Amino acid sequence: MTDKPFADQVALVTGASRGIGAATALALGKAGAHVILTARTAGGLEEVEDAIFSAGGSATIAPLDLAENESVARLAEAIGERWQALDMLVLNAASLGTLSTVAAIDFKEFAKVLTLNVTAQAAILAAFDPMLRKARQARVLGVTSSVGRTPRAYWSMYGASKAAFENLVLSYGEEVRHLSGVRVGLLDPGATRTKMRARAFPGEDPQTLKVPEVVAERIAALMAAGFDTGHYARVD
Repeated sequence: MTDKPFADQVALVTGASRGIGAATALALGKAGAHVILTARTAGGLEEVEDAIFSAGGSATIAPLDLAENESVARLAEAIGERWQALDMLVLNAASLGTLSTVAAIDFKEFAKVLTLNVTAQAAILAAFDPMLRKARQARVLGVTSSVGRTPRAYWSMYGASKAAFENLVLSYGEEVRHLSGVRVGLLDPGATRTKMRARAFPGEDPQTLKVPEVVAERIAALMAAGFDTGHYARVD
């Protein structure tokens, strides 16, 4: 990979204020992309933006809650006014929800998890579809989890949302496969040192886990090399 393989390209990374999203935004920025960062936490986004600028890259922050009505449409409109095409889209934002038995699910919370992890993702794909199609070879990568494919006790809320997310993202990929240069894949980061992981496994030693930068470098490498629609990668 050359030093700046993404020069003159635009990337949008969701959930970019910390963890895998922040590390991915920095990796893409270092490689020459102008990175649009979105998350709910403005302070975290500003820190990532500063890190990208310090590394010689460029970025724009867009603090918002993707689950709020019309927020995605407003984001797409603002980005579309400044850039014609979107070259890379990393769908990283997600909510874990409470780990519980199916019988004990809080359905109000479940609705919120599904709104962010599924409905908002559909809204993003719909809103940015025109810009993705205008790119020469756009790449969409959805960050997923093994529980979306392998059911695990107490993980039904998050697992069900990720199963739906995978189907949604890959369905979009099949729809545009023969009509554009857009290619769509999934990446399972595996056990990684993030706040979500710490919440799910509070007794786990974080020092035994890989850092988000390892996942970010894999994402950047995939974006540079390209991939076919339906590609599934796991970072061990």
